[in-house]
Amino acid sequence: MVSAICKCFSPDKRICGKCGTELERIGEEFVRREIEIIRPGVKILEYYSINYGCPKCKKEAEIPYIVKGRDSKYHIMHGMASASTVAWVMYQKYVNSLPLYRQEQDFRRLYGIDISRGDIANWIIKNAMQSFAPMCDYFRRRIVLGMFAMADETPVQVLKEPGRRAQAKSYMWVFRTGEFDKEQIVLFHYSPTRAGDTAKEFLEGFHGYLMTDGYSGYNKLKDCTRTSCWAHIRRYLIDAIPKGKEYDHAQPAVQGLAYVNKLFDMERFIHAKKNVTFDEIKKYRNEKEVPVLDGFFAWLDAQTAIKGSRMDKALIYIRNRKPYLTNYLKDGGCSFHNNTSERSCKAFVTGRKNWLFSDTQKGAYASSLVYSIVETAKASGVDIYNYLKFLLLNSPGPKATAEELEKLCPWDPKCRAELEEMQRKDQESILNA
Repeated sequence: MVSAICKCFSPDKRICGKCGTELERIGEEFVRREIEIIRPGVKILEYYSINYGCPKCKKEAEIPYIVKGRDSKYHIMHGMASASTVAWVMYQKYVNSLPLYRQEQDFRRLYGIDISRGDIANWIIKNAMQSFAPMCDYFRRRIVLGMFAMADETPVQVLKEPGRRAQAKSYMWVFRTGEFDKEQIVLFHYSPTRAGDTAKEFLEGFHGYLMTDGYSGYNKLKDCTRTSCWAHIRRYLIDAIPKGKEYDHAQPAVQGLAYVNKLFDMERFIHAKKNVTFDEIKKYRNEKEVPVLDGFFAWLDAQTAIKGSRMDKALIYIRNRKPYLTNYLKDGGCSFHNNTSERSCKAFVTGRKNWLFSDTQKGAYASSLVYSIVETAKASGVDIYNYLKFLLLNSPGPKATAEELEKLCPWDPKCRAELEEMQRKDQESILNA
């Protein structure tokens, strides 16, 4: 939003320096533009109910007749926090990667309010489980029913896991819809282990195409078609090139990399076309990319390397993934790489560098729920803070129907309209502050 500030002379200066006649306005010119920050504020809202009693019964009846006023909406935020406050602390931690101890300091330093990090953690955990768990379960069902899915995983430390040391490594898994799906869903799932059973159970019933990296744990999914990431192939080949030999085509790794780069160029070309269909992508891939793939695999079959060398590791990695590397040719909706999942995972990795660990399993589970809502909102192109607030205000219960949950999805037209209105009111409140 832009507010124009006009600079003008005071009345006593608006006099002609030659004849003394009063000057009149003849126009204006742009001078400069400034960005001004208006610091967020905190309000304490107090709610009162008005009670009514019958004056006659008060005097004559044995028991007076009293009617108590009721709040127009049941308060479900688990404490003094409003929906906007809970959404804000979630936004600060899971979008801005601001640990709770620093939020605690900000509340005290900026607003003069003492709110402990324990209270903030409880706000997040209880409200996430109440308001976000039903949505995330609905999102999971939609992924399972879809044709395309992507997955990745990254470590997380949880201090208090039953029967495990605080230093033990747990995992945050990422499951999302296909790269080119119209309705984008990104789900985080906490698990104490990296066992492939986690992915198998989470995607139980999925029969489409699953894009992953080379982790063998995904082999436990038998009812879907695995596709493998070509970006990982490229990374292994780049790593196998001797230092200073990047342009030496006598190097086997440089030769292999040339094939892979050609495939990436072809993928960029076909996807850059406007309104291209999956059928057209599939046709292009099978006509243009298959000859390059044939050349790459012929090159692969001819390679040998010193055992334990980087080139040897690259060849082993590629050969182990060979059964899945060409499955993307079967459908134009398949991704060529898993970079989209990795970008979703990066949001969690960035936050982890700041807040380091989760204290309890409940905290890790709550984090997975909030990250799911945040990254789904981001992928859907809606305002993240207002979507968090929207779900907290319209908290879906555990018995909410699929139709009710669908209306709370970020791609629903009415939901998007309400989020835009919430954002407009936020901007107005800032300008009027």
